[in-house]
Amino acid sequence: MAEAHQLSQEAHDRLAAEFEDLTTRGRIDIARKIETARELGDLSENGDYHAAKEEQGKMEGRILHLESILNKAEIVELSAGGADVVAPGTIVAVVYEGDDEPERMLVGSIEEQRDDVLVVSPGSPLGEALLGSAVGDTVSFEAPGGTLAVEVVAIER
Repeated sequence: MAEAHQLSQEAHDRLAAEFEDLTTRGRIDIARKIETARELGDLSENGDYHAAKEEQGKMEGRILHLESILNKAEIVELSAGGADVVAPGTIVAVVYEGDDEPERMLVGSIEEQRDDVLVVSPGSPLGEALLGSAVGDTVSFEAPGGTLAVEVVAIER
């Protein structure tokens, strides 16, 4: 069976609203664009028609992607306040071995992406290494360039 997508309630609601919008208003709008382009004549040399069909394909791909995520979604409850250990949905600050500046990252689905933090999947080598770690822990993981180590310096929800 496919792996569940762990999402916060906020991300789930946002994706469900996007899905609803694309399957209703989005499909109607693209159908109108295609119809308008068809009225322009010869479809073989009709740039508007081909652009509308390409837009329709991309939109339908996004609809299928959203449907898959929503069907396999597992809502992760985030507790208020701080956190003792890294879990899906937490934001963790880490310092790579040899670096001085911490990097903040959210351990979760790419659909949780925000402007202020990087996103690392819980199933990635770094994400797996971070899960269950606490502030002060140093964890190692295999990267394409070899083994890397990071120290957990802060955890927040």
